[in-house]
Amino acid sequence: MIEFVYPWAFVLIFLPILVTLFAPAYKERKSSIKVPYFARLVDVTGEKPQSGAVLLSRNNLQHLLIAFSWLCIVTAIAKPEMIGAPINQEKSARDLMIAVDLSGSMSVEDFTLPETKDETEKVNRLVAVKHVLNTFVKGREHDRLGLILFGDAPYLQAPFTDDIATWQELLNESDIGMAGQSTAFGDAIGLAISVFEQSDTQNRVLIVLTDGNDTASKVPPVEAAKVAAAHDIKIYTIAIGDPTAVGEEKVDLEVLKEMAEITQGKSFQALNSNELLTVYAEIDKLEPQQFDSLSFRPRVSIHHYPIALFVSIYLLALFIVNIRIRLQLAKQQRVLKHD
Repeated sequence: MIEFVYPWAFVLIFLPILVTLFAPAYKERKSSIKVPYFARLVDVTGEKPQSGAVLLSRNNLQHLLIAFSWLCIVTAIAKPEMIGAPINQEKSARDLMIAVDLSGSMSVEDFTLPETKDETEKVNRLVAVKHVLNTFVKGREHDRLGLILFGDAPYLQAPFTDDIATWQELLNESDIGMAGQSTAFGDAIGLAISVFEQSDTQNRVLIVLTDGNDTASKVPPVEAAKVAAAHDIKIYTIAIGDPTAVGEEKVDLEVLKEMAEITQGKSFQALNSNELLTVYAEIDKLEPQQFDSLSFRPRVSIHHYPIALFVSIYLLALFIVNIRIRLQLAKQQRVLKHD
């Protein structure tokens, strides 16, 4: 399929007609010389008399070539484009932010990795979270992922990106205590809100993993959740701490549950890696991947083709004229030799 970027340019087809009508060819009259005894002069010189005005005339083929050449030029000015078949692209319609607690209590070794046969071989909570998160994000390859790390204060480790490999690398580089020893997941929600405000995606999900109660936030977690709900952010809270613990390591399940309910999310509790896997599987069901479908048709400019055709016709005509002139000269030379 061919479309023209400037279809109005075809009005130029009538330009030569307008020029011919309103600006005809220039003609000039000149005085002639009168020669006495003209007939005798002709006999002496051997020249044949010719008409006083010489007008160049074109045959029908030349008129046709000129018209076709002008049509090629006008077509090139109109800039034709070849329209290809429709191409559909799908991109994620969701921004998924994951906030991970890096407080000192994450160093407690009370988790077993799913593929570990020896159940006595324990790893700390952060290692288990990294392992399960890496598995989780592999199935979210069409989502734009962000990463917030929080302790005494929250830090944006990775802005929203669809580069899953880089996101995993940034997660794996995180370590316990690098954000401080306390837990400030209320402020982590506030940071997530500010990051979401810079995103155009309307489907916004925040997953918060913590193993302790909030001890360092300037904004209480429940109040932060209310602000998140006003920005259409859904929060899923995952408690990975020991519910029987006391002090800072105690998980405030009631607060986490209230935060999730305010934002129409859900609250989970995971005491081991298998439960953590189950939690992410449940989130996958609750938040299936959504896509925005984009359709476009590739456009390739082909304006150079009529130009190439015009140049080819011009060169061919020039070649033919050159051949005709050479043949005429050769004929005249043969006549002169014969005489």
